[in-house]
Amino acid sequence: MLRILKHPAFARLFAAQVVALAGTGLLTIALGLLAYDLAGPSAGAVLGMAYTIKMVAYVGLSPVLGALAARLPRRSVLITADVIRFGVALFLPFVDSVAQIYVLIFLLQSASALFTPTFQAVIPDILTKEEDYTRALSLSRLAYDLENLLSPALAGVLLLVMSYHGLFVGTAAGFLVSTLLILVTPLPARPPSKERPFRERLTRGAWIYLATPRLRGLLAFNMAAASCVAYVLVNTVVLVRDGYGMGETGLALAMGAFGAGSMAAALTLPRMLERLSDRRVMGNSAVVLAGVTVAHGLWMQSAGVMSWPAFLGLWALTGALYSAILTPSGRLLRRSAHSEDRTAVFTAQFALSHACWLVAYPLAGWSATSGSQALSLMVLGALGLVSALVGYWVWTPAPKEVEHEHPELPEDHPHVKAHGGRRHSHAFVIDDEHQVWPTHG
Repeated sequence: MLRILKHPAFARLFAAQVVALAGTGLLTIALGLLAYDLAGPSAGAVLGMAYTIKMVAYVGLSPVLGALAARLPRRSVLITADVIRFGVALFLPFVDSVAQIYVLIFLLQSASALFTPTFQAVIPDILTKEEDYTRALSLSRLAYDLENLLSPALAGVLLLVMSYHGLFVGTAAGFLVSTLLILVTPLPARPPSKERPFRERLTRGAWIYLATPRLRGLLAFNMAAASCVAYVLVNTVVLVRDGYGMGETGLALAMGAFGAGSMAAALTLPRMLERLSDRRVMGNSAVVLAGVTVAHGLWMQSAGVMSWPAFLGLWALTGALYSAILTPSGRLLRRSAHSEDRTAVFTAQFALSHACWLVAYPLAGWSATSGSQALSLMVLGALGLVSALVGYWVWTPAPKEVEHEHPELPEDHPHVKAHGGRRHSHAFVIDDEHQVWPTHG
């Protein structure tokens, strides 16, 4: 996997992603401490609203910003977005009201809604071989998992020598280094594209996405992943503290197990995807993840919490299945759009996948607080299972007319007579593993 870091352009972009993620991780810790300073016991409500604003910016603004920037050089788009994020991070230490947090978070996440799909769409233009691009996707997944594991530790070390306001400076430094790395990286120019009005640029990515069976399946699998993992992200702290009676160390172990499972899957996926189709890996993982979530809820309803080692193992399995669903998605997007439409399709994926989280996050919180932890697991797992089955149903290979001949058959054979000669055509299905199946059986 590390072999692709020998590609100089990708290596710089990957380094830019890593330092930006490290800065974002510091921001998460610092924002929680700032919210507590300003709102005290109501800090949870403040953070909940901030994360809702983040999702609204991702879902509502990313298609608009992508359409506005569709004709601009990609380097300029990426640098502008990073500079905005850098400026917002520098302002955060001077915040003295909750309203200011909301405004600055909206600006920062709006810039991220422009940056991330553009960045993701550049990578397949740099790594043109699918096996290299698959390894890049796994490496990117590892970067996200390492950020989740290492950023809290880095923040803890920094807080020994500075106030949490210094973490915002670290966030700004991450965005600044990301900007400089992109500035010195040669990026391929946007492919030539047809001049289109703004309205068509705004909706084109979504139309392509929703008209493509494999991408409709991807959206359903995204919903399955969001449903089950929303429980992990929202309710693990409650389960660990109230169910197991453990403190911050227990929470760190639980989330570490989830991250370790995700990293293990990311390391094994490139070889797995050489043998199995994306549909099989993603679909099977979504079904198993949903089934495990429902089973966990049923166990908790009847027998209470499971043993602590079993719980950590379950969270590691959940992380592995989650990674197996998400990591191959870039391959599907790459195959499903011409290079001129790639940014629009990545933007559609960015908006639609976060719309899944916009549904799953509140459902995870509401079902646990209004019902119970067991009920929350069963509700979210059931939604995930329905979504996974829908994904299998809508992602069906399209039949193609293939011309072929049967020299081994005599002229009077019923099949030859029925199709007007040895050489004829009829519909076949070519699946993601390039196996050919006649639709007539």
